Amino acid sequence: MELSDRIVEKLLAWYAQNKRPLPWRRDREPYHIWISEIMCQQTRVEAVKAYYLRFLETLPDIPALASCPDDLLHKLWEGLGYYSRAGNLKKAADMIVRQYAGIFPSDYTAIRSLPGIGDYTAAAIASISFGLPYPAVDGNVLRVITRLTASQLDIAKAHTKAVIRDALRPLFRDASGGDLNQALMELGALICRPNHAPDCEACPLQKDCLSSGGLWSGIPVKSSNKPRREETHTVFLLSCKGALALSKRPQSGLLAGLWEFPNLPGEMGSQEALDTAASWGCRPQRVLRFVQRRHIFTHLEWKLPAYSIECGEQAAPFLWASPADIRARYSLPTAFRQFMDLLEEDMRRRNRYEKE
Repeated sequence: MELSDRIVEKLLAWYAQNKRPLPWRRDREPYHIWISEIMCQQTRVEAVKAYYLRFLETLPDIPALASCPDDLLHKLWEGLGYYSRAGNLKKAADMIVRQYAGIFPSDYTAIRSLPGIGDYTAAAIASISFGLPYPAVDGNVLRVITRLTASQLDIAKAHTKAVIRDALRPLFRDASGGDLNQALMELGALICRPNHAPDCEACPLQKDCLSSGGLWSGIPVKSSNKPRREETHTVFLLSCKGALALSKRPQSGLLAGLWEFPNLPGEMGSQEALDTAASWGCRPQRVLRFVQRRHIFTHLEWKLPAYSIECGEQAAPFLWASPADIRARYSLPTAFRQFMDLLEEDMRRRNRYEKE
């Protein structure tokens, strides 16, 4: 795969005129670039903006991130998903404080060695913040380059990323590499989009593209993913005296260290659910409602039958907190946060009933 030098000037000129005014493009501070790149993994850019600004307002530098309590870090990340990213941010910040006196390293190999940073993220930070000549190959870049060259390589394979990275490397000869990386990514986000017809008329590389005119529809080639594994968990939405029961997930594995509503593997009937709540010492009074929900992870789907149960005792195994306190302080992953509205509705309904 060969790429012509002539695309560089076209891409940089297009990027200068068309780049989005994203908050992390206001400077080249490596801490800012790092946080934005990690947040934007598996997440839409528009959804990231508010998270990014709130995160930096609370944790303005690397030492603040390194010393951040886990519950606060998870709360700042709540709703972004893939919570291991946040954990790796803190691990990397701690490493930077200990090994680099709190100053983000400017060497590619050192950046790549930080927890949670792979080839793409290391190249993005190295090029954007430090002007180093490293191509950053993400999904947008894979799509743009395979269409540009009419390549039939499978982008799901690591070998394809290596081929494209090697093809791009000769184009990265000076400090403009950061803008070149961003131009390629921006072209993929705005013009040569996934699951859409590309806007070829607006593309600065139209005359260089071997897939314009309709050939793009079969490119990029991507082998199919394995089917998602399914699991069922019965969720206990326990309420007592204006508070809801929370438990904490283990410190390792899926959603490690986050808060959740108590749940057990498998699907239970209502009497079994009441008996289970009784075994926890909650003195269940009645089932207020039963609902079925689902949550989809990348490679896993949870089926979540859930019982809203009114209890007479705030039993010791759980942390009990008001809905307002949960929304303000405790990080619930989306799989469980989806139950908050109906729980608050049940509590309001019960309060009205008691007043009558």
